[in-house]
This record gives sequence, C-alpha cells and structure tokens, in this order.
Amino acid sequence: MRTFDLVIIGTGSGNSILDPRFKDWRVAVVEKGTFGGTCLNVGCIPTKMFVHTADLAATPAESARLGVDSTLDGVRWAEIRDRIFGRIDPIAAGGREYRKSHADNSNVTVYEGVGKFTEPKVLEVTLADGTKETITAPKFVLAAGGRVTTPDVPGLAEVGYETSDTIMRLEQLPKKLTILGSGFVAAEFAHVFSSYGVDVTVIARSGALLRSEDDDISERFTALATRKWDVRLDRKTVRAERDGDVIRLHLEGPSGAETVESDVLLVAVGRTPNSDILDAKAGGIAVDPTGHVIVDEYQRTTVDGVYALGDISSPYELKHVANHEARIVQHNLLHPENAKAADHRFVPHAVFTSPQIASVGLTEREAAASGRRYVVAEQAYADIAYGWAMEDTSGFVKLLADPASGQLIGAHIMGPQAASVIQPLIQAMSFGLRADEMARGQYWIHPGMPEVVENALLKLVLD
Repeated sequence: MRTFDLVIIGTGSGNSILDPRFKDWRVAVVEKGTFGGTCLNVGCIPTKMFVHTADLAATPAESARLGVDSTLDGVRWAEIRDRIFGRIDPIAAGGREYRKSHADNSNVTVYEGVGKFTEPKVLEVTLADGTKETITAPKFVLAAGGRVTTPDVPGLAEVGYETSDTIMRLEQLPKKLTILGSGFVAAEFAHVFSSYGVDVTVIARSGALLRSEDDDISERFTALATRKWDVRLDRKTVRAERDGDVIRLHLEGPSGAETVESDVLLVAVGRTPNSDILDAKAGGIAVDPTGHVIVDEYQRTTVDGVYALGDISSPYELKHVANHEARIVQHNLLHPENAKAADHRFVPHAVFTSPQIASVGLTEREAAASGRRYVVAEQAYADIAYGWAMEDTSGFVKLLADPASGQLIGAHIMGPQAASVIQPLIQAMSFGLRADEMARGQYWIHPGMPEVVENALLKLVLD
C-alpha cells in the first residue's frame, strides 16, 4: 500500500486544488473517466456552445413579425458538433497530459481507474488493465461528481437511448426526438434540437416543466413550451420497445394509454452522486438518502481529514458551486487552523433554454412555507423600451423582498439574457444592498435591458 499526503478523487473542480503551494506534498490524483469532469466534457460548456448555435438557428422563425424576412437554409450538424468538441477534447487531453507529465507535477501520481474505499482512508484503485493498487493518505478530497440517472422503465435498456453524456455526439440529426424528463437538461436540449428543425416530444411525470423553479416561471414556461413542442404532462412511462429504427414509448396519461414514436430517445430524468461507486460507507463516510456525501460548512465529511466538494456532496450540482467549494477545500487543506466556511447563501442558476431562465434565492412557494413576511413585485420585459424593440411578450422579472429590512430574498427572471440580467440582483443580495437603494442609488442605462430590473425594484412596497 502506497502512502501519500493527499489523495484527490476526480479531475473536475477537484483538479484545480493543486497549485505551487502543494509542491512539497505527495499527491495522488484518481480519475475513472475523462479529465476535466462533467462541466467541460458533457455538461455546461459544450451544451452552451450548442445553445448558442440553436439561438442563431431559431432567429429566422422570430424575425418575420419584426418586418425582417429571413430563412434558415440548413443546419450542418457534423460541423457544429466537430467545432465544439474539436475545442473541448484537446483541453481535456491537455489537462491529463499536464498532470501526468509536466515538471510542475513531479510530486503528483495519476491513477486512471475506479477508486473504491475498503476502509477509512484506504482506497483500492482498479486500473484500466484490471490490475489493482491500494493507496492511503491522511487527507482525501472527494470530487468524483455524479452520473446520469436511469429510470426503471421495462425495456428501456434494450431499445438504445441517449443521455446528456452521449447525445451531443450523434452521427446525424434525428427527424424525431423524444425527451423523457422535464428539468433543465430536458428544457435545454428541447430548445437545441427543435431549433435545428427536429420534431421534439417532451414527456413529464408531473403537470409542469421546470417544476423546481418559482411557480410563475414554471407555469409560464410550460405554456410557452406547449406551443413549440409536443409536451405530454402527467404521463407515466409504462415500457419501451424498438421496432426497427423506431423507438416506441408506451405511456399512461389523463386520457388513458398512448404511444410516442421517434428515432432517438433522450433520457434526462436527473443525476446520481458517485458516492456508491466510491463505496463511501466502507470508508466510514456518511451519505444522505439522495446519495450525497454529508459535509459541514467547511466541506468536511464525517471522517477527519476527508473533504468533499461538487456534485458528489452538493445538492446544487452546479459548476460555479463546485469551484467555490474547491477554493474552500484548498484553503482548509493548507490552513486547517484557520478554516473557512463555504458560502451557500445566494446560489444562482440559469436554464439556457428559450426563453432563458435565471434564479437566485427563495421561490415564492418557499417564502410562503417559511412563514416569513415578504412582498412581491413583477415587471414585464414588454413594458420597458428595449422590450418594445424586441417585441417580447413573455419575459418578466419577479422579485421577493423582506419589507422590513428592504433586503431581496429571491429573484426570478424569464426572458432574453436572463442569466446576465440577474447578476446585479445576485450582487445586491450577496452584499446586503437594500432594494430601494439599489433602484435609486445608481444610474440605469436607458434604454437598456437592465431597466427591467430597475422597474421591478421600484415596484417593491417596503416598510
């Protein structure tokens, strides 16, 4: 059994922990897949590169009502795909090569294989050739992420389906795509493929899409989605079967039994933390009922000296959260006597579908359940000057605030560039700026899109 000072499992955000301050540490890095983790290889970065091309492809369909006649001549799928992964794959390969061979990493040993705890702080790594090595260290960082969840649907394993890991590398565009799922992955890929001209069907178990969003966002997005895609709500997937090139899903819904056929099926029902692959329990590490490793505010697990970060421990499952937690773990490894706590007070997220969605803080549903006092204000994009220019009729900003303190407690936006428009609200919440001071204490460029935020702030009735 080989002993190190530190073992890091996973090369997503965990890979960013090592810097020159660790040059005197003997470090082992364990990676079972592709260097760079979910975000770089199969997550936020490639998907947003596809979303940008989808936004361009969708523009002609919207331009006629503004007096601009344009057409979409075609989508060169292979060219789009290869441009995207022609940039991403070399980054992943370069990261691997840097860790394995660069002089800066002479103190680092890379193990490419599946790690599994056999006892606390003892990890057995099964390498690609089947051989096994056992390693130990006083310090561990679990940054092994998560994986796609597969629902228990009879016949699903036999029909051949895609996931968010695979669908971006299809050989050719399908004519018809069925998406099983109703969350952000489903919403983003529905936008991408429908913009490319694919006939898209979305199947949801519940009565709405994006149901974890604020109710007003979820309801309006669902209504808009049903105009663009074949959206099947309140459906139970009974079984799946393949008939030649056709994948057929048998459903039960409000009107009884029905079927949906397509040439490609995307399963997008969520993700599962990789704590079971690591056998965290064998390592003495506690996990919650969802499989997430339990950590305290310092990212410490229940085993002394073992930290966890990112999707394996965070219910947010967001790259910017994993990066923040990696910085916290880095500091606490180097300065255990002066540990820092992670800040998860105001974690924002965005859904890069159409229209775009962004959110931070409490939903109104959560605020009401908490029993606290709050006030709400909404502002439509349609009622600001730039909204007139875009002729936007669906976008809006919804704010929640504490009327006594004037502090924002939630912000929800659906509309053009929502992920950018929300940033000043995140800043205000993070630094304790009152809503009325934010609205009146600065200039807002006219006619700019952020005026939708200004006007929403001005509508809040504070004590």
